[in-house]
Amino acid sequence: MEEKKILYDLFVELVKVQKEVIASNLKLLVILEGRDAAGKDGTIKVITQYLSPRETRVVALGKPSDREDRQWYFQRYTQLLPAAGEFGLFNRSWYNRLGVEKVMGFCSTKEYNTFFKDVELYEKMLVDSRVTILKYYLDISKEEQETRLKDRSKDPLKQWKISPIDKVATKHWKEYSVARNEMLAKTNFNHSPWFVVDAENKKETHIALISHLLSRLKYRNKNEKMLAHDYKLVYPITPENIKKRLF
Repeated sequence: MEEKKILYDLFVELVKVQKEVIASNLKLLVILEGRDAAGKDGTIKVITQYLSPRETRVVALGKPSDREDRQWYFQRYTQLLPAAGEFGLFNRSWYNRLGVEKVMGFCSTKEYNTFFKDVELYEKMLVDSRVTILKYYLDISKEEQETRLKDRSKDPLKQWKISPIDKVATKHWKEYSVARNEMLAKTNFNHSPWFVVDAENKKETHIALISHLLSRLKYRNKNEKMLAHDYKLVYPITPENIKKRLF
């Protein structure tokens, strides 16, 4: 089956999910983390293409303000969580603390260590409040990241994506890898587990992630046959997968 047809059928399933979310007053939150240039923006754009903008909330926060720096760490994220009947997508999230903040020295060692305890309680509280949390980490190779960042710097339509962090992403490749592995291992909770997506091929990534996302949800008139297109690119976090499958 060609990719366009698969995607169309998956879009139909996503609309079914949104109808279920709205009708049942559900709160759905999808968190996308990953390397710089791993494809988070494009994946969210594909997922939301045919969803109702009124009931879909996409959050992509920038650098915190001085006031936000003095708030409880989770405060600015909490106010943007999906309400009942909403489908929320976070393009990066509170896990910034364990990624860019850790690697670039934007948080203290105490803040970093405290986060692990706080985030487990925080996400448990959200789940207990009937928020469904799906966490995905998009993983790409160093070579693919370099290619995408170079393309980003040359493409006039992608200039808004360029940031000072991009320029040192590959330089700190090893540090980001260590931080990623610790994050995935220590925050893979039963109530909100992590799934990794091999995101080397953008089109296959979109199909695989959407298929997996749909397979994790309960909704009426579900077309189970359409959810088998994960190309084996999406996998759960285990010690073996962290050691052998991550780039």
